[in-house]
Amino acid sequence: MQALSRTLLTKTTCQIKKPEPMKSIKSNSAIKQTDMSRSQLMRMVLVLGALTAFGAISIDMYLPAFPQIATDLRVPLGTVQLSIAAFLFGSAVGQLFYGPLADRYGRRRPLLWGLALYVASAVGCACVQTGEGLLFWRVVMALGGGAGMVISRAVVRDLYDTTEAARMYSLLMLIMGAAPILAPMAGGQLLLITGWRGIFVFLGLFGLFSLVATAVSLPESLPAGQRIRHNFTGMIAIYRQLLHNRRYVFYAIALGCVAGINFAYISGAPFLFIELHGVSPQNFGLYFGVNACGLIGASQINRKLLRHLSAGQILNRALSVNVLSALLLTAAITTGIGGFATQAALLFVCLSTTGFLYPNITALALAPFGRAAGSASALLGAIQYTLGASAGAFVGMFHNGTAVPMIATMAACGIVGWCVMMATPR
Repeated sequence: MQALSRTLLTKTTCQIKKPEPMKSIKSNSAIKQTDMSRSQLMRMVLVLGALTAFGAISIDMYLPAFPQIATDLRVPLGTVQLSIAAFLFGSAVGQLFYGPLADRYGRRRPLLWGLALYVASAVGCACVQTGEGLLFWRVVMALGGGAGMVISRAVVRDLYDTTEAARMYSLLMLIMGAAPILAPMAGGQLLLITGWRGIFVFLGLFGLFSLVATAVSLPESLPAGQRIRHNFTGMIAIYRQLLHNRRYVFYAIALGCVAGINFAYISGAPFLFIELHGVSPQNFGLYFGVNACGLIGASQINRKLLRHLSAGQILNRALSVNVLSALLLTAAITTGIGGFATQAALLFVCLSTTGFLYPNITALALAPFGRAAGSASALLGAIQYTLGASAGAFVGMFHNGTAVPMIATMAACGIVGWCVMMATPR
């Protein structure tokens, strides 16, 4: 079993065959990027972008409703903040199962199962009456949404080499990046019309739309002959081999630190803007969206830079800027020097640099793995979301009426990520 796992993990990408006209998309046939027409490729990119955005939209849309949820459910604000950590932990666990399922049954079937679970759990969140119930249904919601996050990465890995995969991940971030811009603003408006429960009804409809779009427009990218027929023992063996790959683990930890920066910010942003600086829930999305625009812009600059620089070169420089801005932001918030304008500018720089970090770390981490791309993507996502959830939980648990827990966590994640990348084998 160990020999089989080692063989699967060292197998690189398959060569793309000469394209043939594609007449229809079938769940039992696999397709390569060169087999698609331009319109089919565009539809696939849009669907993958929506699937990649599941985590962002599921978190960002209900951020403006935090104070109202806490009041309605009669729980402390920290409990509502913990619902973000609950979602992230659920995503981490779910991805560990979807990866092997996607390697065994192909990419489409597990994805459709997960989306159906997401829709059902969104309805559960809309009907919840207690803080404990909110935490439970957020975990279930994450178990469903995790399918889109892990399998979308595996599909890209199926179709592209390292450099092109990094460019595709950057392109998907352009679509995914619309979520942090539009979701809080849409959530703020829904809050006025329907209350916070209407936000979860909308998320259920988004999940249903994604399920239908996946069934219609997303082709199977893993041929039946290349699927791994492993059982539970085989799944554990593959994960063990991945964890013994030092280079992969270091990339995964670094990606988790990047996630920690973002989720610490997401957990603390409603309090920072709404409570500390008096921003209305309806205008919160504007402030949140500016930082999301920075991340999107960086990811698209990254696509251009990859024509001239390697992913590793871009990664090293972006990490240095990220750490420096995080340290300066910590000093600005703890001392109050420069006021809100300085803090907002440094926060923008710190978050924008993650647009360079996410796609390049992901591409470098998954590059060596071919047939086991689903499992490699799953474990990568699980580590990413576990560390990100821990950072978000830290902000909620140590909430003290200031922005210090948020920014201290962001700075710590940046420093650890930089140290890990400096020690990563090349």
